[in-house]
Amino acid sequence: MGRILYVKGSPRGERSHSLAVADRFLEAYARRDPAAEVAVHDLAAMRLPALDAATLEAKYAIMHGSAPSADAQRLWRGVESLIGEFLAAEKYVFAVPMWNFGIPYALKHYLDVVIQPGYTFSFSPEKGYAGLAGGRPAFISYASGGEYEPGTGGEALDHCRSYMKLALSFIGITDVRHVAVEPTMQRGEDEAARRRDAAIERALAMADGF
Repeated sequence: MGRILYVKGSPRGERSHSLAVADRFLEAYARRDPAAEVAVHDLAAMRLPALDAATLEAKYAIMHGSAPSADAQRLWRGVESLIGEFLAAEKYVFAVPMWNFGIPYALKHYLDVVIQPGYTFSFSPEKGYAGLAGGRPAFISYASGGEYEPGTGGEALDHCRSYMKLALSFIGITDVRHVAVEPTMQRGEDEAARRRDAAIERALAMADGF
């Protein structure tokens, strides 16, 4: 039995290729582990904590060992709540479409909230940075309108997969498996559907060892 956090980075619902693959991956995993709990963060429907001046007042007060104001502390509790939900998971599934060569802004906002010193990473002058969320695997379903896999010639423009790899590894999540549906636009809907189905087959095979 494992607790999975499913982070939906696409707002496109049934039209989303990344969600289609991630959903099928979870269905396959659930057949193998029916007792698994799945918590869902649909970022398009969530109101994420604002990282504004008042919220950051609490962050930096805590970092420097002082007490934030009551209002700032109240705002910071929203950040701590989201981090707590993230760290309560034993495994992660992300559905990530490429937007303008990177990740969607809601997903970037979510990661900016979750990746916080003293919670998901630490720093010391002697050891440098260390992730605090290690030992947890992640599966990522990517989708992009163009082709960016290594060998396509477009990989230098892919700041979506590279950022996800960097962000997760920074907090200690290095066991990351992924599949990609691409291209979803350049070769027509029939080819996109074929690529999606092929990605689903690869995802189903990965679910057995997740």
